[in-house]
Amino acid sequence: MRLNLETVAARLSDLMGWRRWLGAALLGALAAAAQPSAGIVVALVPAFTGLMWLTGDMCGRRAFAAGWWFGFGHFAVGLYWVGSAFFVDAALYGWLAPLAVGGLAAGMALFPATAIWGAQEFSGRLGLRMWARAWVLAVAWTGCEWLRGQMLTGFPWNLVGSVWAEHESVLQSAAWLGIFGLSLLSVGAAALPAVLREKRTARRWAVAISGIALFGVLAAAGQLRLQAAETRTVDGVRLRLVQPNIPQHLKWKPELRIGHVRRQLEMSAQPAADGSPPTHVIWAETSVPFNLASDTALQKVLARAAPPGGLLIVGAPSAKGETGSTQKLWNSAHAVSPAGEIVATYNKQHLVPFGEYVPFRQILKFSKLTAGRLDFSFGDGPRILDLPGLPAAAFLICYEVIFPHEVPGRAADGRDRPGWLLNITNDAWFGNTAGPHQHLAAARMRAVEHGVALIRVANTGISAVIDPYGRILQSLPLGEAGVLDAALPQPLGATVFARVGSWLALILAFGALAMAALLGRQH
Repeated sequence: MRLNLETVAARLSDLMGWRRWLGAALLGALAAAAQPSAGIVVALVPAFTGLMWLTGDMCGRRAFAAGWWFGFGHFAVGLYWVGSAFFVDAALYGWLAPLAVGGLAAGMALFPATAIWGAQEFSGRLGLRMWARAWVLAVAWTGCEWLRGQMLTGFPWNLVGSVWAEHESVLQSAAWLGIFGLSLLSVGAAALPAVLREKRTARRWAVAISGIALFGVLAAAGQLRLQAAETRTVDGVRLRLVQPNIPQHLKWKPELRIGHVRRQLEMSAQPAADGSPPTHVIWAETSVPFNLASDTALQKVLARAAPPGGLLIVGAPSAKGETGSTQKLWNSAHAVSPAGEIVATYNKQHLVPFGEYVPFRQILKFSKLTAGRLDFSFGDGPRILDLPGLPAAAFLICYEVIFPHEVPGRAADGRDRPGWLLNITNDAWFGNTAGPHQHLAAARMRAVEHGVALIRVANTGISAVIDPYGRILQSLPLGEAGVLDAALPQPLGATVFARVGSWLALILAFGALAMAALLGRQH
């Protein structure tokens, strides 16, 4: 084993030219295998340990290039499903699919490139030993993950900490550390076995497996938290989640749109399997393919699906103004009362570039991917809504749920944090790929971070009831039509993350850098 590891390390560090960049790309692709739906978490170890060996003492442009190729392989494999959206209208956009995936991977790869360049420069200048280099890499990687969520509207998809979404005991750490804290510890632990290339000392194996021990402690702490967990439900609330499974290429066809609405009305009205009728019915993002806000007749029709004393919550586009350049369009969620009135509206605030609007519209002349030629506008409405018969809710439409700080901790008027989260989405764009599974993983992370239940309603799945511990209590599978009737879990007390955000992760990062700088220098 010792000889084999040393041989692998030597061969990786000796790679030259295109073989070096191919090796980096393959290691990045291996790291992507840790994300859902593959979920091979252990793949992080050979990926980041191999990266440490491959980069060795690299600095400057070579380190940046190695990081870029690692990132390119990582994002090309992890985000392959983005190409599926371009085949919804294959005749018009299909040719763009490889360009979109490749271009997105190339752009996102700049963040790992910056992280690895920065880590190599810092470690090289201080002459750090391998274990210290591992923690410097973890800090730099996590810092660039944070930047990835901020720059150019942000895209914090598949953060490394997300690999733990399906491992409920470790997932509990998100309540204290948040996603960035989990990312930092995951990268550091995965890179520590790189010390096995150093001089043969008795303690190098102890250092190599210390990351495993660290996550053993986190898993044990999480298991204790789960053993003490008691999921209580909100009295008098019974939710019905409607998943119609409407294919994206049929969703906006004029001759079919009214039929889609009728179908969801029928699903909303069917008897409950357990005899307990719903108090509130929820449809997915853009489940009503009409401008509901200005169509009072349609509001009256939809009121049939609103239970007495309850509500129907639906996704629908909202338009205001005359057709043309002065008209404004929003991606909205509306709450419709049994009287056929809209009693609350949330307009999506974090839009998808090129999907819902085209950045630099004056330069880029092509249309967005979603139906219609008019770009959506950014919403500015309240994030926490008071709804009849329900605890205060924070609405998150589509990929707003992937942003750790999109969940409001406190409303503008001083109210406490929300009692639950509602994520309506439409993943039909991406078919039966890893995309919807990765989206669900982010939703589970948000529930744990904030200690509140998250209700996810998706057109084609995966719809789910997620409790404040990130556990999926009930779900509807991907690509199937159905309804799900469920109680609403009560929130927990405010978690550490809900109170302080990512400050604890920042303290961890500074602590790791200080430890590396003070204790990790070669003598």
